[in-house]
Amino acid sequence: MNGTRASLRLSIASLRTHRRRFAGTFVAVLLGVAFLTGTLVMGDTLRASFDTLFADANAGTDAVVRGSDVVTVAGETQGTRQPVGTALLKRIERTPGVAAAAPDIQGAGQLIGADGTPIGGQGPPTLAGNWIDDPELNPYRLAAGRAPAAPGEVVVNRGTAERGGLRIGDTTVLRTPDPVHVRIVGLATFGGQDGMGQVTYTAMTRADAEKYLTPKPGRASAIQVRAGPGTSQRELVDALRPVLPEGVEAVTGQAAAAENRDLISGAFLGLFTTLLLVFSGIVLLVATFSIHNTFAIVVAQRTRENALLRALGAARRQVLASTLVEAGAVAVIASAAGLAGGIGIAAALQALFPAVGFPFPDGSLVIGAVSLLLPLTVGVLVCLGSAVLPAVRAGRTAPLAALRESAVDDSGASRTRALAGPVLLVASVGVILTGALAAPSVWLSAVGAVLALAAFVVLGPVAATYAVQALGAPLDRLRGVTGRLAGRNALRSPRRTASTATALMIGVAVVSLFTVFGASLKATMNRTVDRSFAGDVAISVPSFGAGGSGLSPRLAPAVDRLPQVAAAVGLGKGVAKVDGAGRALTVTDPAALGKVFDLGRVDGSLAGLGTDGIAVSGTEAAKRALHPGSTARLAFADGKRREFTVRAVYDRSELAGDYVITRQAWAPHRAQDSDSLIAVSFRPGVSTADGRAAVVKTAAAYGNPEVQTRGEYARSSAGGIDMMLTLVYALLALAVLIALLGIANTLTLALHERTREMGLLRAVGQTRSQLRSMVRWESVLVAAFGTAGGLLLGGFLGWVLVEASAGDTAVAFDLPPLRLLVVALVGIAAGVLAGRRPARRAARLNVLRAIAAE
Repeated sequence: MNGTRASLRLSIASLRTHRRRFAGTFVAVLLGVAFLTGTLVMGDTLRASFDTLFADANAGTDAVVRGSDVVTVAGETQGTRQPVGTALLKRIERTPGVAAAAPDIQGAGQLIGADGTPIGGQGPPTLAGNWIDDPELNPYRLAAGRAPAAPGEVVVNRGTAERGGLRIGDTTVLRTPDPVHVRIVGLATFGGQDGMGQVTYTAMTRADAEKYLTPKPGRASAIQVRAGPGTSQRELVDALRPVLPEGVEAVTGQAAAAENRDLISGAFLGLFTTLLLVFSGIVLLVATFSIHNTFAIVVAQRTRENALLRALGAARRQVLASTLVEAGAVAVIASAAGLAGGIGIAAALQALFPAVGFPFPDGSLVIGAVSLLLPLTVGVLVCLGSAVLPAVRAGRTAPLAALRESAVDDSGASRTRALAGPVLLVASVGVILTGALAAPSVWLSAVGAVLALAAFVVLGPVAATYAVQALGAPLDRLRGVTGRLAGRNALRSPRRTASTATALMIGVAVVSLFTVFGASLKATMNRTVDRSFAGDVAISVPSFGAGGSGLSPRLAPAVDRLPQVAAAVGLGKGVAKVDGAGRALTVTDPAALGKVFDLGRVDGSLAGLGTDGIAVSGTEAAKRALHPGSTARLAFADGKRREFTVRAVYDRSELAGDYVITRQAWAPHRAQDSDSLIAVSFRPGVSTADGRAAVVKTAAAYGNPEVQTRGEYARSSAGGIDMMLTLVYALLALAVLIALLGIANTLTLALHERTREMGLLRAVGQTRSQLRSMVRWESVLVAAFGTAGGLLLGGFLGWVLVEASAGDTAVAFDLPPLRLLVVALVGIAAGVLAGRRPARRAARLNVLRAIAAE
């Protein structure tokens, strides 16, 4: 007990005396915990807000009658569901327990804003439907104006109107995808909010909705049902089931609302919070190295102090406990501050989201127990875990170490590291190559990446010796003695240099990985367009996300009739289960497809598909053992099943997709017909400028979609990649900041060790500017080592990610030299910034006091 009290008193005294030494550790833990806490609190708040929003909006709907057959394609969050006949309304209304029922017709509809540009469509859906007169069955509430009553009248959710600069009484165009001229007569809210996040909604009369959003009148996406007094939702569903035909089901309103909530908010929140949690892990990993380095230096500086304690009778466990108590105290205080900072971050984001165009649902911050306990636990464990090895080394300090002037760091010549490091590196490369080439797997490649990081950590001190010598060689010639001293100082403790550089290396590696992966995706898109797109211009919808209404299927024939045009082919989308698996169908004119797309080798004929033929890509044909003449069984969302004859197999499917059928074959099963791309080729002698002008003029009558050249189409298709990279860079800025603080803290503590040495240098003639330069260049060398390692590791892992995620699609690997050069310059600039403050402090040292320092 006395030993424990002594250790505690010693730890408290040490913290009071040397509290500035732990400033970097405190900040690293605080930032990491704040980032994690902010992520969890924001996720909980958004989830709770959306739950309340949907519960309020759908409170009056007790049951939903809908088609039971769903076709879901890989990568889609919502499948295509069979419509229901509105003739069921009378049967449903006569069912005991039913108070009211109304058809719910929904489809894609994109409004054009006052400035002539489409509203939304870059991700969240742009929806249109019929206005439901029963206020309890309608999730939208009129906030201004009136309900639509005549053809062409619409109600728009208030958020959409504000974004598009539209007001009641304005006329505009609604793409359905055929352009419909509409007049706004009312503004609506959803659950008291201006809308469902960024989703746009336009409500028409029932007659207009049936005319523009369904293939023929008498069909609805679903039927909303309200129960009478005393009838529960479950009782209502049980009463409805016997009166419904085959292929139609009834679910409770609560279940339907939960599905819609998960569709709108669940997928977004899951992806968003997962992304933030991954970057929280990266930030905490970077912080781990910085914290470990701080305690390692502090323990090294207190070698004589710990040895004297051992000589005076202190046990090893007391010295170890003293170091861990210090780490625990810093961890608890910094983590508690991080919790407060994280809650502040979540509150700031709640206020910031509406300012950047994303309406954060109203509601107080939701701070759950997990959102507090998890970051607190992680912060304490990270800090204590980072201090364990230094604490063990402190406990092993021999009493005779008090007689030594200093310890020599021989980690750069360690045989154990030199042997274990290559073994780990070879193992990681083997796992990585297996996951990238032999059996493509992102998860297996991730395991290899972790092993590679471990190999870099083990080999770090050995590599630091050679890397710093190579990187510092030019300093001998450029900066003379100052540069030579900076290089030797960086080599004085290879373990310390490597540990400090590793924190920056991780940040640079992740930035480089995503930079290489993003550049490869863009190169793949460019190559795909160059290889497969044989047209001159493209008319397309935004490729990022699932928003937008598509292009009118009447636009391609209109463009094809222009005298400047040789061929114009539209590519529509359909879905069906092919031999039981959901697959996307390309709906087009197969005979004209080859005029504007290069499909490579084609076995069979595309010209004779008719209404019972299908063309299949070579990849899918190989998987399913299909060939010209064989049959494929397709099940459509409307419940119909048909056998199609494979009449052609083609090589290149990048733009054409894996399955191609004619519009005539798709027509009986379609819901809302649209094209996602129209490829146009011009006649010989027609310039791109003249042809494009003619196409733009024709397209103006169909909602004014964008007409792009081949190059512009390729760049716009890759636009989402640049958005992703911008987000990645912004999130990784915190990791780089912590690495920068780690370098600065390490330099500050290392300079404290060398106080007497710097005093002697000043005494023999070194100027303040030379001393500052020496410290800054030492910082630059450490940063350059970390940056070089990060670029090497990130570039390699970027290639691995490209290969592992390619699957059946050929992805072009691309190293962007300019972007990577910018990353390198930023890494080195971090070293310059990190060295400024320690250099200034070193230059201010009093020479006589420095020489007298122990």
